[in-house]
Amino acid sequence: MNTKSILAGALAVTASMVAAPAMAEYPEKPVSFIVPWPPGDLEDVLTRMIAEDFQAEYGVSAAVVNKPGGGGGPFPGAIDVATAPADGYTIGSFVPAVPVIGHEIGIDELAPAKFDPIGIFLTYPFVVATSGNAPYSSMEELAAYAKENDVALGHFGDVLTPTQVTKAYAKNAGFEWGSDAAFDALDCNTLASGDADVINTTLQLILPCLDDVKVLMAVTDERISLVPDTPTIGELDSQLNIALWNGLFVTKDTPADVREKIAAVAAKTVMSERAQAVAKETGALVYWMDAEASAARIAGDQATGAVISGILE
Repeated sequence: MNTKSILAGALAVTASMVAAPAMAEYPEKPVSFIVPWPPGDLEDVLTRMIAEDFQAEYGVSAAVVNKPGGGGGPFPGAIDVATAPADGYTIGSFVPAVPVIGHEIGIDELAPAKFDPIGIFLTYPFVVATSGNAPYSSMEELAAYAKENDVALGHFGDVLTPTQVTKAYAKNAGFEWGSDAAFDALDCNTLASGDADVINTTLQLILPCLDDVKVLMAVTDERISLVPDTPTIGELDSQLNIALWNGLFVTKDTPADVREKIAAVAAKTVMSERAQAVAKETGALVYWMDAEASAARIAGDQATGAVISGILE
């Protein structure tokens, strides 16, 4: 190859580099936070705070999109995140069942495992509750009653951690639920209407009628401040010591600098006064657990989940 050819090639490469547009810095267009549940519960409230702060920090539109689709799948909101480009413009706000179990229960779009945690920010004040006139006032009394009578359980989906724990508790306590069904919302109206005898829900959703219901058990790793006399699942059955959390997730190929920008805003938001006020009002735990610690927590929950699955099988 002669000198002229080499020089011509070098000039061509240089020209192409000059002509190529610079990569835009993230974020430079609207961002969506996908919540696969109806509006109003804790993950929705806190994710909206994060979205507001994200918009203020980076000057782009950031919105929460609620895409409920049944607690047992197919998780249409999660599918939206899984099938979106890995660029950080579609962020999932998920409970464990979505990133941990979704790919294992026949949802093709979520298989193989699609998501990595940005961070976990919420432990739900999940409880098992019943109406105030129910003929049982504790899980032990419920177990005795359910051995002789049909008791209908309402939950957010069979694959979700609190549901699995509640059913495993029944197995270990020697009774079966008369029936069970998944609901998009479980609140005071669910019990008042008789749609379910016992509900597995967050304390926030029954706060308006807390004086008229009995809270039998907390599916948390520590007692809930608003119902301090209610035992945790771990106190009642040490095999089942697990809690339900929520975190932010992105698809696995999302760049590290994008993840860092999302995490920076979220960590600041959840430790803010307004987010901590939500914790105080609802009994939830609101905090920031980084990606590495979140991954370790997920691994630990998978081990406990295997124990629960063994009990249910």
